[in-house]
Amino acid sequence: MPSDSPATRLQALWYRDARPPWSLRLLAALFGAALRVRGGLQRRGWPAVQRLPRPVVVVGNLTVGGTGKTPLVAWLCGQLRAAGWRPGVISRGFGGSAPRAGTPLQVEAHSDPALVGDEAVLLRARTGVPVAVCRDRVNAARLLIGAGVDVLIADDGLQHLRLPRCFEIVVVDAARGFGNGYLLPAGPLREPVERLARSDALVVQGAAASLTPPQYLARGACFAMQLRGDVLRPVREAGSGQDGDRGLALATLSGRRVHAIAGIGHPQRFFAQLRAAGLEPIEHPYPDHARFRPADLEFADGLPVLMTEKDAVKCRAFGGTDRWYLPVTASFSEADTEVLLGALGRALVAFGGDGLRE
Repeated sequence: MPSDSPATRLQALWYRDARPPWSLRLLAALFGAALRVRGGLQRRGWPAVQRLPRPVVVVGNLTVGGTGKTPLVAWLCGQLRAAGWRPGVISRGFGGSAPRAGTPLQVEAHSDPALVGDEAVLLRARTGVPVAVCRDRVNAARLLIGAGVDVLIADDGLQHLRLPRCFEIVVVDAARGFGNGYLLPAGPLREPVERLARSDALVVQGAAASLTPPQYLARGACFAMQLRGDVLRPVREAGSGQDGDRGLALATLSGRRVHAIAGIGHPQRFFAQLRAAGLEPIEHPYPDHARFRPADLEFADGLPVLMTEKDAVKCRAFGGTDRWYLPVTASFSEADTEVLLGALGRALVAFGGDGLRE
């Protein structure tokens, strides 16, 4: 993605303290009017929220681009499994061709990301829980319920109005926050920040500082999430679901120049993580869900090539040598873990389940 591309310039505008051009503000006002109409229709029962026999936990964001939802979904899967639940993940399957048909498809670790989407393959391999993709998340949920899942986690389901929910988590990146506060296309917001008043929790990925006026969190609380990763894995093993024996400590590359490839919503987060570990990344940002060719990983200087796990599941067929990905995991403080899981457990009990079982 060229540094001077229209998309790059637009994102730079969103995340700096500047008043957008009047033309973008006009379009944002029209978008806001459409959202209000949609909200009015929803209050009148259209589109109708579908009833499901199992609870749904929604993880989403108010902004365009990456905030750390996928690692949080993986963390929730692990916590629920440890508590005795049988969780499953439902996703739109962005970047894949299959979800466009409207028929749900269950994902396997060996599934083609071009068919089901890169994040779906990553989540299936990382968590081991059932994953289904579909344009209609309700249909995906029904498929997994039929497969024995007893709690559903919707990845990026905040704006899917037909999807029921018993607990809703909004994720925001601490470094970028809510940008300039404008709706699309003048800013990065899919919905106004006031939408947080209807959510159960705000998870801030990065610094623990609050980004939102307290009144917007009438129903929930704010939690600080960190993304941690310090062991590189061979790209050819991406999506295998096993760490293998060829892990390389990230610290061993400290002080060295490396090629860093990132086709995620916020590539700079990956580059900053490498710099924080002492590496000197040569940055190669790509659009989110980009499809890679073997030539994209070939450089004449012989330097190591590093990428995100989400990108690696699309490049495993041409992993080669000295090509690595960095898996990251979400982590919370003990206090935040207790409060967040406690609130989630109460929501599951209210739905009719047993809560988070010991």
